[in-house]
Amino acid sequence: MTRRLAADLISASDAFKAPQMFWITTGALSNKDFSSPESMVLQRRGWIIGTQQKKCPAGVDPAPCWDVVLSPLGVDTIRPLIASGSAITGTIAVQAAHREMVGITGISKAGNFADAEFVWHWVPLNPVGAALYDSGVRYKSIVAFRKFDDGWRLVSAAHSNQTVEEALRNAETASP
Repeated sequence: MTRRLAADLISASDAFKAPQMFWITTGALSNKDFSSPESMVLQRRGWIIGTQQKKCPAGVDPAPCWDVVLSPLGVDTIRPLIASGSAITGTIAVQAAHREMVGITGISKAGNFADAEFVWHWVPLNPVGAALYDSGVRYKSIVAFRKFDDGWRLVSAAHSNQTVEEALRNAETASP
């Protein structure tokens, strides 16, 4: 197991290649959702506008609640990012970023098994991704490999019983 092979196998995995989706929700939102950090970023950019409602619909709490719409600037920013013919109301899925391998920081081998620690970061795909994901923040993850007769493969569950998806989701912030 070499660092280059580990980096190639990780980068080629479906979990690593999967884009980071961001869901923009319009309509009735709870105060908690409307004041989330992500929603605040969209508000500061002028992409969404919320009007406080006197009465919240059933299932939307805690009060107060907000009627959220895309601003004209938000429509101009979001429309090119969604599938043609999709509505720009309700919940809107936007591919915001993808992962990029920074490098393998270490490999531990034991016979036909190996663990590789690696550093990666988000690369924004569009203005929404650039607003939400700082490409300067590095993340550290560990994945497991197993050597078969035809070469090394990523295993679905590492020694820590962690899948590749979980290793990426549970990544820690790496030191610069």
